[in-house]
Amino acid sequence: MTFIDTIPPDQAGEDLQAFYRAQQGSLDYLPNYARLFGHRPGVMAAWAELQRELKRHLDQRAYSLISLAAALATGSSCCALAYGQRLLKAGFSSEDLIAVVLGEGTDALTTAERCMVELAGKVAAAPASVRREDIDALRAAGFTDPEIFDVVAAAAGRSFFARVPEALGAQPDAALGEMAAALRDLLLVGRPLSREHGQGV
Repeated sequence: MTFIDTIPPDQAGEDLQAFYRAQQGSLDYLPNYARLFGHRPGVMAAWAELQRELKRHLDQRAYSLISLAAALATGSSCCALAYGQRLLKAGFSSEDLIAVVLGEGTDALTTAERCMVELAGKVAAAPASVRREDIDALRAAGFTDPEIFDVVAAAAGRSFFARVPEALGAQPDAALGEMAAALRDLLLVGRPLSREHGQGV
C-alpha cells in the first residue's frame, strides 16, 4: 500500500492508537496518509497548527479552492479528491468543478476567485513562474497585500502536505472517489484510487 512500512492499528501502542483515532475522527476508516504520519505524529501536529493559522485569515470556500488548485498542481490525488468533495458539499455542482479544474470559464467563481486559483496553482507548481502581473491581478480584484500573502502561504502549505503521501506511495482512500466519474477522473492527478475500503481504528 505504501513504499515504507507502517504500523497497523491493532499493533500500535497507546500513543499511536490515540493519534490514529484523532486522524480518523468521524470517519469509519483510518485514512491511508495517517499511517505514514504515524512514524512522526509531531509533524502532523505541526501541520495541523499551521493549517489553523492559515485558515484564521481565509474563509472555508477560499481555503478549499486554494487547496484544490495546489493539489492539482502538485499531482496529489488524495488532496484533490478531498477538496473536490468539500466543494461539492459546499454547493458546487460537478459541472462547475469540472470547469474549475479545466480552467474554463464558470459563473461559479468570481473574478477574484479565478485570480486566486490561478496564483495558487502557480505557487504549487513552480513558484518562480509567478510574475508581478499575477500579484497585480489580485490587487486589481480587491486583495490587500496581507490577503495575497495568505493565498501564497496556503498554497505553499498544501504543497508540503500533498507531496508526502504521493511520494511514499499512499493511494487515496476509496471513499474519496464517491463523486461523479467525470469529475473523479479529472481529480486523479497522482496515485490511483485504492480499491480497498480502509478499516477503522
